[in-house]
Amino acid sequence: MGAKQKKALKKNLKKVSSQLPVSSDRKDAADFLPLEGGPGRKLPEEKPLVNKAAVLYIGRIPHGFYEKEMHAFFSQFGTIKRLRIARNKKLRTGKSKHFGFIEFNDPEVAEVVADAMHGYLLFEHILQVHLIPPEHVHLKLWRGFNCQYKPLDWVEVECKRLNKVRTLEEHKKLMEKILKHDQKRRKRIEAASIEYECPEIVGYVMPAPKKIKSKSSLVCRSRPAVPPGA
Repeated sequence: MGAKQKKALKKNLKKVSSQLPVSSDRKDAADFLPLEGGPGRKLPEEKPLVNKAAVLYIGRIPHGFYEKEMHAFFSQFGTIKRLRIARNKKLRTGKSKHFGFIEFNDPEVAEVVADAMHGYLLFEHILQVHLIPPEHVHLKLWRGFNCQYKPLDWVEVECKRLNKVRTLEEHKKLMEKILKHDQKRRKRIEAASIEYECPEIVGYVMPAPKKIKSKSSLVCRSRPAVPPGA
């Protein structure tokens, strides 16, 4: 296309756009006009995004700052619906994993808490607080959040294991392990040129259990033999 043809096209477009009816109302006014001179179209109105996230992720929770302390601290912002701290259940220790989740009744309160508490220094720990979108909240996140986890008492478990009744074979195996450990200890003491008399281990040989005679055999032996025909 030459320069003259381009100028002619521009003039035609201006004439067509001037002939199109334009309403005086702002609501009915077109946001833009197509280059081809077609009817004006409205752009879709963008609705403001409404924050519905009310669940917060809290990371780097210090030791000793547990459910009661967290509830008392964060309740100053607003009413707390649910609260949970992740704990170790595989090893049955029940210790905190130093992160948790809080859900507020009001999403606006959750947004304020995320802005105010992110990067907050608490007991030499910088808290990491983030909002979790509703579509990213796991279905099993609040499963058993009211149940208090009772850690396993390992002292009681070890006492039961050491004080259990053993057979002769189990007792021999246990004493063999103790003797091997004692021999290694004696060699280390001699190698270090330390004069020390190690005490002897008592109870290596376990006596065999005595056979208890039943009462019926004692009664039969105590009775005198009765002659036949008496």
